[in-house]
Amino acid sequence: MNEHRFDLVVFDWDGTLSDSTGLIAECIQLAARDLGFREPTMVQAKSIIGLGLHRSTEMLFPELDEADRMRFAERFREHYVPRDHEATLYAGVRELLPQLQRPNRFLAVATGKPRLGLERAFQRTGLKPYFDFSRCGDEGMPKPDADMLLRLIEFSNVAADRVLMIGDTTHDLDLARNARVSAVGVGYGAHSMAVLSTRPSMVIVENVTELTAWLMQHG
Repeated sequence: MNEHRFDLVVFDWDGTLSDSTGLIAECIQLAARDLGFREPTMVQAKSIIGLGLHRSTEMLFPELDEADRMRFAERFREHYVPRDHEATLYAGVRELLPQLQRPNRFLAVATGKPRLGLERAFQRTGLKPYFDFSRCGDEGMPKPDADMLLRLIEFSNVAADRVLMIGDTTHDLDLARNARVSAVGVGYGAHSMAVLSTRPSMVIVENVTELTAWLMQHG
């Protein structure tokens, strides 16, 4: 690929680069169980991944008051943080990122993870040098608000029609739509390909191998 269509390629983290959605959902269930709250199903727990902890807690437990939601968020962290090292990168991710590097192209991360969580993930995986910019759920409006992508566009000074968002949830695809940029869905993370197909995207891929092939041809 000598020429490229996109000057800013933005990845979600959990469920797109990192195989972490099962762990996150399990910790959500454990936190709810500990506190005697209604325990969401695995599908329900995965459905809110990427929204940021505050918004996802509101969606999962609309019946709770703010104090109980804060208790849940803290209990979730107590389960997840000591185990976040269990989340591994999807096969092919380490090989994909260097293939995407081009003169005048930026790579970035837009994630619902807090900044401290992303920095731990960067340190654990060694992927930070590949990314020029990143934006986290505690640094502005969470997905699907356009804020994350608009800030990354501002940082990189790239036109919106040269930006691609890659993610595993409808929240990522809605984020792209709200920011008026192109999107690719990955069907191996939190949301199924059928669910992702309810949102506009250029393509939905089944694995990192397919994602790599598509990006090499179209990205």
